[in-house]
Amino acid sequence: MKDKCGIVGIHSKDSSIDVSSFIYYGLHALQHRGQESAGITTFNSDDMKEGTNGDHNGLNHHCGMGLLVDAFKGDIINELNGEVGIGHVRYSTTGQSKFENSQPFVNIFDDCTIAIAHNGDIINSGQLRRDLMAEGIEFISGADSEILCHLIKKEFSNNHNMIETLGNLSHIIKGSYSLVIMVNGDLYAIRDPAGMKPLALAEKDDIYMVASETVAFDVIGAKFIRDVEPGEIIYFSNNQINSHKISKAYTTENSHCMFEYVYFARPDSIIDGKNVYQVRLNIGRALYNEFQVDTDVVMPVPDSSIPAAIGYSRASGIPYGEGLIKNRYVGRTFIMPTQEERELAVKLKMNPLVSELEGKKIVLIDDSIVRGTTSESLIEVLREVGAKEIHLMIGCPPVIAPCYYGVAMASKDELIAANNSVEEIKEKLGVDSLGYINLDDLVDSIGIPATELCLGCVNEEYPTKIPSDLEAESYYKF
Repeated sequence: MKDKCGIVGIHSKDSSIDVSSFIYYGLHALQHRGQESAGITTFNSDDMKEGTNGDHNGLNHHCGMGLLVDAFKGDIINELNGEVGIGHVRYSTTGQSKFENSQPFVNIFDDCTIAIAHNGDIINSGQLRRDLMAEGIEFISGADSEILCHLIKKEFSNNHNMIETLGNLSHIIKGSYSLVIMVNGDLYAIRDPAGMKPLALAEKDDIYMVASETVAFDVIGAKFIRDVEPGEIIYFSNNQINSHKISKAYTTENSHCMFEYVYFARPDSIIDGKNVYQVRLNIGRALYNEFQVDTDVVMPVPDSSIPAAIGYSRASGIPYGEGLIKNRYVGRTFIMPTQEERELAVKLKMNPLVSELEGKKIVLIDDSIVRGTTSESLIEVLREVGAKEIHLMIGCPPVIAPCYYGVAMASKDELIAANNSVEEIKEKLGVDSLGYINLDDLVDSIGIPATELCLGCVNEEYPTKIPSDLEAESYYKF
């Protein structure tokens, strides 16, 4: 299960200040949000020649596949000097993992250069793409961002006002999105009307910065100002932060993604006023209050479950320990066809610490179960090294429905909890007991009312109408 992307945008108050390294380090802090590709686009007014939209448009741009350090080898970052810029790290949910889908996506029209980076998914992108193709527009990628570029180009050509263009755009596109958009030397940031994807604002000396998570500010010493509000456009002029609110286009409620708190975000981030680490501690305490078992040790499935395991340990008084050592230098592993290969993939990512597991009764804390294949293989590994009892506690209610808003999880047919009872899942996984946090406790742990959270994957109550022709089985193969 993966989130789509991480985004950064920086505007300098002084044209002599180069923002490229700040963007680079901000993206490093967001690497957990995407490891398939990375990109940075900057604007340098010294390289701008009026009346040109070719080599002298002031734009510097580079994208590459893999981690940030792979995409930006050598001195590439030094070739991206500019006073304004945006950056992106990507994990695909729409569009395949290939270079053409890397971001920021850049386009040139009239006297403008536009670059856009996107976190989220546009649920009506299929229809929008077909409509644009009917108008003669050709696409080079399968990503939503290219659709957004063409829509912005179309709207802006009609009104020549970017704020009006982005406001109109919010009534055309449906789904989840946080965007950073650079038009020539102007930087805009926009968050969808439901606030599904996070976006925050900060300041450091002579720069303003927006990013998916506050950890991107911490790494460069920028001071967090506030979250960008749902349905808000942020733009910068006269060295000031400017704000414009758009109308609630397709939903009247905030719908913050609960998985940001459970799994996606780094624990040292603050999202919509909530400390992610504290939320996960709360989840661990709630699990103990609901499922109290007599064991020797509490252990997490690293890394996202570590705070919840600490919370369970503190509440129960049962010692916290590490039984799985994660190899942080392993990238994505593909689905393996045989049981032997699946176990190998699990061991490659997480190696059991035999001395801490043999003969022990353990509470194992994990953030979620989606298909159940990884959990099953992991439990088998723990059994093989002699764990006496395994009591699996899950910090998210059963995932019973697909996500359409930028979380690549599975189709409903593949979701283990959509097709099995908790007791049946317990038997399939081979654990001594299985406990899921209940929905009310999760909401209380987050500290945001259920009416302001997107919980569609656990209760099938989505914040927007899902297009009738949109099926999860094909949606993630777009």
